[in-house]
Amino acid sequence: MTDRRPLGASGELVSPLCLGTDNFGNPTSEAESARIIQMAIDAGINLIDTANVYADGESERIIGRALAATGRRDEVLIATKSFYPTGPGADDRGSSGAALVKACEASLDRLGVDHIDLYQLHRPDFEVPIDETLEALSELRDAGKIRFVGSSTAPATRLAAALEVSERRGLMRFVSEQPPYNLLDRRIENEIVPLAIEEGIGLLPWSPMAMGILAGRYADAAKPPAGSRAARRGGIYADRVTQPAIDAGAAFVRLAASTPHTAAQLAVLWVKDQPGITAPLIGPRTAAQLEHMLPVLDASLTPELRAACDRLVPPGGWVANFHNSAGWTP
Repeated sequence: MTDRRPLGASGELVSPLCLGTDNFGNPTSEAESARIIQMAIDAGINLIDTANVYADGESERIIGRALAATGRRDEVLIATKSFYPTGPGADDRGSSGAALVKACEASLDRLGVDHIDLYQLHRPDFEVPIDETLEALSELRDAGKIRFVGSSTAPATRLAAALEVSERRGLMRFVSEQPPYNLLDRRIENEIVPLAIEEGIGLLPWSPMAMGILAGRYADAAKPPAGSRAARRGGIYADRVTQPAIDAGAAFVRLAASTPHTAAQLAVLWVKDQPGITAPLIGPRTAAQLEHMLPVLDASLTPELRAACDRLVPPGGWVANFHNSAGWTP
């Protein structure tokens, strides 16, 4: 059994890697997704992260069916998210009270469960008072539909404001934040990480491999490889692939070649063993990709490797903008 880490102040202990499921249903088939879930649980991963918009809700359905078929629901914590539009109505998006209740009910139905362990705000909603959002989340908890709440890709000011309202009004308190974090974009080290450590907030970073840039997948920013997110989705994904990021990624690949780890493993290990981190998300498209990443569960980042990585991109710095989906400027 792999070591466990506290999920913020929730009282729950989770594996040092979290299974991300953005690929489930698109492009990963249901059968392969079920294999990935089974393999992850067998390896000791007990936190599965999804969202109501992943593959138009199919990711949640696949997770629910897989856990029901294996009878392993009680072995994992299910985390999902809402914010992005799922329909044309005013209550089909955002973090108003009505939107959160509607989205939570729909996620429960797709997952086929009676409660969600960690319900997260996929992005901060600056058009809704945080009091309204926390009131709705508290009502969902009191109804037994969610257990804990978290945020994702929120600025430190928003997270601090939410903690203050929770304390002052006795409402649900965030136990986690899910920020973008990798060696190419270290800006959360400036404000989010210190706040999380001080306030007991678990950090569940996304994109630890920087979309594969840290695995040497990109050679030319203008020509992303077939099948990559930059090629398949374009837009903000393509904008993250800068020449300085490619250069840093190439240097990182050379560094990894002198270690027992592949570049992909080292990228995730680097995030896993940074101060304040609970568990980075890994989002395998195949069972083979997950198998390749499992050794990171029990590996440790040496001081020498940490220093070498700091020389590539200094603490708090960045050469690729992984906050470009945030809706705010860090």
